Amino acid sequence: MPSQHRLPFEEPTAELEAALARLEATANGQPDHAEEIRKIRRELAALKRRIFSNLTPWQTVLVARHQDRPQFLDYQNMVFEDFTELHGDRAFGDDRAIRAGFARLGDYKVMLIGHHKGRNLKERNECLYGCAHPEGYRKALNKMKLAAKFRVPVICLIDTPGAYPGIGAEERGQAQLIATNLLEMSRLPTPVICVVIGEGGSGGALGIGVGDRVSMLEFAYYSVISPEGCAGILFKTATEETKAKAAEALKLTSRHLIKLNVIDDVIPEPLGGAHCDHREAASNLKSYLLRYLRELTELPIDSLLARRYEKFRRMGVFEEGLADAARKLIGEGPDRQAS
Repeated sequence: MPSQHRLPFEEPTAELEAALARLEATANGQPDHAEEIRKIRRELAALKRRIFSNLTPWQTVLVARHQDRPQFLDYQNMVFEDFTELHGDRAFGDDRAIRAGFARLGDYKVMLIGHHKGRNLKERNECLYGCAHPEGYRKALNKMKLAAKFRVPVICLIDTPGAYPGIGAEERGQAQLIATNLLEMSRLPTPVICVVIGEGGSGGALGIGVGDRVSMLEFAYYSVISPEGCAGILFKTATEETKAKAAEALKLTSRHLIKLNVIDDVIPEPLGGAHCDHREAASNLKSYLLRYLRELTELPIDSLLARRYEKFRRMGVFEEGLADAARKLIGEGPDRQAS
């Protein structure tokens, strides 16, 4: 069922979708109508394919933020069974921006952790649009350690514009908690799979983003800063033009990040994006998770941790290699200072 909230670049599909809906409502099994319906469906699929195969980085950000896009609780209901939520961080409170609990995926018991943004205004205010406080990251880490104790794999679904930037969060050690999570997740003795399902913003995403497999849905984004934040810093203003320019420079889409080896896989979305077909998006995610759970749970823990360490140590080598090549090209040794 098509989303009721269209992005500007989705408008060309509106007329075809309306015509298709009218025909389907009046078809009554008539052969002429059936052929016309098939024709419109082919045209609509071709149009969506053309639009979504040529999205700019800024348009991808808009898709990742689409208000009808599936969120953590949607995937929890469609992909997992027997979810039992665990609350609180045993120190300050229960952050509703990060949800965690035991669940079942196929034959596997897992610890499911993820950001939830909320669907209505009340829920969004409770979740702060997926922006977690330190107690959220402390809760996540406590549940990960509980999973490791019982040798249960951890699955993290990332969807946040960033960690909450308020004074209270900073006073309670926001940066320190995220740094602690990075360290502890890197050596957590159980398989960890991380998937960016929507927005992957800065340290807020990294706080539950270190794993044996780190992947993205096709039209998600993953970035050190939001395009608006980047535009405000570099261009002193966040207009449509500067946001688009910043998004292009940040290389934040799945097709950029797979080439840069920042992520391991791109999980395909339904034609037109996950907001057009929640069930298909959930099915694709489930198939991916089951595939790598089978692979990772068979590895000895020592081998798993060694591979995880090497995976993150390799990041950035490409850029360092370019820098060395540039120095050699201009005849400047690594220790030589510019005059």
